Amino acid sequence: MGIEDILMYDESLFNNINAFDPDYMPPNYNFRDTQMEGMAMAIRPAMRGGQPSNAIILGSPATGKTTAIKKVFEMVEKTTEKVICVYVNCQIHTTRFGIFSQVYKKVFGYLPPETGIPFSKIYAEIMKNLQKNEKSLIVAFDDINYLFQSKNANKVVYDLLRAYEEYPGVRTSIFAILSDLEFKYAFDKNVNTVFIPQEIMFPLYKYSEIEDILRDRAKAGFFPGVLSDDILEQIAMYTLENGDLRVGINLLKSCGNIAEASASREITQEHFDKAIDSLVSINVSETLKSLNDVEKELLKMIVDYDGIYTAGDLSEEYKQKTGSSYASFNRTLEKLEFVRLIDTKFTGKGSRGQSRQIILRFNPEDYQI
Repeated sequence: MGIEDILMYDESLFNNINAFDPDYMPPNYNFRDTQMEGMAMAIRPAMRGGQPSNAIILGSPATGKTTAIKKVFEMVEKTTEKVICVYVNCQIHTTRFGIFSQVYKKVFGYLPPETGIPFSKIYAEIMKNLQKNEKSLIVAFDDINYLFQSKNANKVVYDLLRAYEEYPGVRTSIFAILSDLEFKYAFDKNVNTVFIPQEIMFPLYKYSEIEDILRDRAKAGFFPGVLSDDILEQIAMYTLENGDLRVGINLLKSCGNIAEASASREITQEHFDKAIDSLVSINVSETLKSLNDVEKELLKMIVDYDGIYTAGDLSEEYKQKTGSSYASFNRTLEKLEFVRLIDTKFTGKGSRGQSRQIILRFNPEDYQI
């Protein structure tokens, strides 16, 4: 099949290709009732005119945190007009002006001018509106660790949680969403006095949950008969091994695209195998780009070593080369294992306890580190 045939072919395996998009909101959202109930309990006082609670939403990537908070916010706003819920993606909005512009848009229905108006005026208009209309404000910061990297976290949180001091009666709270479980949030003392959160943990999905979620997504995205149970089970198992539900959803879409390009009416084993090969290459490339300089340096040492590295040998060389501590080395090594660039295998007793062999999970000749 040529390129024109691929582009113009009028039959499709997809009933709704948008069902595989990252921002797709499934009508059936399962296995997170406990977490959503925790969020609802934190918001509940605001619906009765009281002070909502703060919360930290913890969980590995693709464990449903963002979808859950959006679902809860949607239910709150359908129930009452007394609570304004704002979702902020901190990978996109990292400045005080950018963040409060999103709040302003939710309060007034449009963005403030980007120039000519000082931040203080935007802030005052938001708080006076809340004060006048006796409304509570809840802001969810997705990936709040990005605000710490931009050094804006303390100021933004302070602006929100201490607004009542200048605008009596204003009730605000924050939901801080964290995907990096190693991240340690550290607010200034004047913020800690008002940011006393409850923790809501999102565990990794179990295999049965992954299979059910992917089956629902396949039913929404494909026409009947396109995906067999056998292929679905293979996709679910691969997703479990990678620990990221987004991998499975992307794999469903990739399988469909490859099958459709082959003019097939169903997804076969061959289409699945091709999708896996493509996905592995993309995932490694994206993961390598996401590493910081310290992580890249350690990975280069592993790649360049002529032989089999043990963690003990590598730690000594790493300390000599960088001057870093063993604790820093261990955290970095664990990060490389967590993102599945390496494996560590216990091989018995060494001079410093159990010895770990380090194994690369990718071919370094295929990628630029």
